[in-house]
Amino acid sequence: MNFFSLHPNVYATGRPKGLIGMLENVWVSNHTPGEGTLYLISGFSNYNGGVRFYETFTEHINQGGRVIAILGGSTSQRLSSRQVVEELLNRGVEVHIINRKRILHAKLYGASNNLGESLVVSSGNFTGPGMSQNIEASLLLDNNTTQSMGFSWNDMISEMLNQNWHIHNMTNATDASPGWNLLYDERTTNLTLDETESVTLIVTLGHADTARIQAAPGTTAGQGTQYFWLSKDSYDFFPPLTIRNRRGTKATYSSLINMNYIDINYTDTQCRVTFEAENNFDFRLGTGKLRYTGVAESNDIAAITRVGDSDYELRIIKQDTPEYSQLDPYAVSFIGNRGKRFGYISNEEFGRIIGVTF
Repeated sequence: MNFFSLHPNVYATGRPKGLIGMLENVWVSNHTPGEGTLYLISGFSNYNGGVRFYETFTEHINQGGRVIAILGGSTSQRLSSRQVVEELLNRGVEVHIINRKRILHAKLYGASNNLGESLVVSSGNFTGPGMSQNIEASLLLDNNTTQSMGFSWNDMISEMLNQNWHIHNMTNATDASPGWNLLYDERTTNLTLDETESVTLIVTLGHADTARIQAAPGTTAGQGTQYFWLSKDSYDFFPPLTIRNRRGTKATYSSLINMNYIDINYTDTQCRVTFEAENNFDFRLGTGKLRYTGVAESNDIAAITRVGDSDYELRIIKQDTPEYSQLDPYAVSFIGNRGKRFGYISNEEFGRIIGVTF
């Protein structure tokens, strides 16, 4: 069955509500690990763009399948990152980097196996923004449709790699291979965010977020890990989630950020944000410094402002305040089925509402 979506959460003709959902359909739910080949073609790519699927690629390759990636590269523009290419190579993915004056703009994803060819045509790049908050359109074509139109992944990939382009096969690249010069380093920080990154995440809080905050010191209610549940679509709001867990059987990916807790006047330079890659596929923000403080309760708003590449500020907006009334409408999307909501607002508009200049 074919599907179309305009995402995030704008319009969809079926169950997949966006690019992530379509890739889950093609690479996970309707695919047997080890059978055939998975494909991704994208001009732009970064680490968080692939964090949902690294374990999927590993399982598929370990079972005998192949994954082929063709990505854009440049010495002058931030197209694909060294981190995403290194991760893909470590998983066994065959990676090709195209260095061309006219940038690779195609975004194509899919699979080829005994059942046929599935194809996702999208405007969304293999990046955190492309997978989450950018306004993108995606079309999933099923096996019957691709067969009727004569589409072949193998033929298309062969034709691409036979073009007179500067193509670097990174699969057997050494540290000195020139292809690495076409990739940018996500670890190189730039404290001046562009307009799309200078935003504040507005998230309503539930009992699970605040029970330990409201608990009396030393009571059982305060035991366990204190964190805020965030949206599954937070790929573009945090730095590269390159810290993989070493304990447990379910993969998680984390990043350490600097969090300034405005309400308690404390800056935590080891605040951890974690993506549950093989469990609930959600993001969790460690907020242990708020335990026992009583500063937040259910239905309050947590406003998380990104002020730098790895620098954030957290404010609790209390119910029954003018600021709450103005910010609550921005939380337009639901998280789970218990009424939690989230959304984004520009730092400029957020600062105007709370009386702060960023």
